[in-house]
Amino acid sequence: MSTAVPGRMRARDIDRAHTAGKLDAAYAEGQLGAAEYHDRIDRIRRARTLGELSELVADLQQATDGPSIVVPAPPDSGYPPGTRARTADRRAARDLLDRAYGEGQLTEDEYRAATELLAEATTLGDLADITADLQGPRHTPVAPRSPDSGRSGRYFAVLTAAASAVAFGAFAFTSRDTDSAASTSPPAAVAPMPEEPAPATAEPEPLIFAPPNLVTGAGIAQFVAEYRERFGDTVADEIWLHPDHGDVERAVPGQPNRLVSYDYRGGFNQSDDLTTRPVDTPTVDLGALDTDAIGRVLIDAPALARVPDGVVTHMSLAIHRFPPYDGMPAVSIYVSNSFDESGWLLVDPAGDVLRVRPFEG
Repeated sequence: MSTAVPGRMRARDIDRAHTAGKLDAAYAEGQLGAAEYHDRIDRIRRARTLGELSELVADLQQATDGPSIVVPAPPDSGYPPGTRARTADRRAARDLLDRAYGEGQLTEDEYRAATELLAEATTLGDLADITADLQGPRHTPVAPRSPDSGRSGRYFAVLTAAASAVAFGAFAFTSRDTDSAASTSPPAAVAPMPEEPAPATAEPEPLIFAPPNLVTGAGIAQFVAEYRERFGDTVADEIWLHPDHGDVERAVPGQPNRLVSYDYRGGFNQSDDLTTRPVDTPTVDLGALDTDAIGRVLIDAPALARVPDGVVTHMSLAIHRFPPYDGMPAVSIYVSNSFDESGWLLVDPAGDVLRVRPFEG
C-alpha cells in the first residue's frame, strides 16, 4: 500500500493562496525584489504539490502567526493492502477525489484518470494508491478484531463473577459470626412481603420519524432550519450533504482565525479539533438557497448527468474556484451508479444549472 510522501501531497487552491500571501508579505517587507516576487507568484500557479509550494517560501522569514501548510498522515486501517474493498470503501475514495477536484488539487484530466482507476480498483491497497497524494479526511475501515478478544472478554467475565461469589461468601460468613456474637436477642419479626402490583398496561410505542434524505429539497430545507436553530445564522465556509449525514466547516464564533468542523446526523457534533483559518476565507449562505428549485434539479440530476440508473450520492455548497464561475457560491451535485459511472452538475443558489459534466460511456 502506498504511503503519502509529505512533499508530494497534492496542493489545494487554499494552500496556493496561503503561499501567495507569504510572498506578498515578504515582498512588502523587502525580502524579495519585484522580479523574483513575480517569478515565484507565477510558479505558484504551476505548483502541483505542497513540496513545490514549500520550496517557494523556504528561504523567507515567516510570520509567527501565519497559517502553515499541514500534511495529514494517512491512517492505518489495520488490514493488509490486499484486503478486498467494499462498496463503502470505494464510495469514500470517490468522495475524496470529488473534494480534491473541487479544491483544485486535481486538474480535470487528472480527476478523470483517477475515477477510471477507481472503477477498476478491487483492494484497499488499490484505493490507497489512487488517493495517497491527496489532502482530505480519510475513510478508515474498522480494524480487524483480534481472534483472542472475544475469549479474553469471556474469561474476564468469568473471573469477575467468581471473584464476586467469593467476596459475597466471605461477607455472609463474617456477617453471621458478627450477628451471633453481638446479640442473643431473638430476631425482629420480618415484615410480610407486599403483594405484587398488577402489571401496568403497556404504553404504545412512540412514533419515530426518520429525517428526510438530505440530498432532496425537503432534506435541505430541514437541514437549513436545524442549522439556523443550532448556530443562530446560516453562514459556513463549506457544506457537504450525503443522504444520511452532513459535514460542516465554519469559523468559531468570535474567532475568525479558527476553523471548526461538525458532523450532522440528526444533530451537530464537533468532529475535529480547531484548526487555523485564514480570516479572509470566503463564506456561503445556506439561507440563500432556493430549496424547492434545487430539489427539482436533484430529481432530474441522474438524467441531466446521463448516468444510467444513477442516484445523487452527495452534494456540496461552497465558493466555486474555476472560471467562469470562480468566486461565486455554487452547489455541486454528484451522481453515480453501482458501476461507478458518474456525472456532475454545478448549480447556483437559485437552482439554475450552470454546468454539466455528463457520464461519457
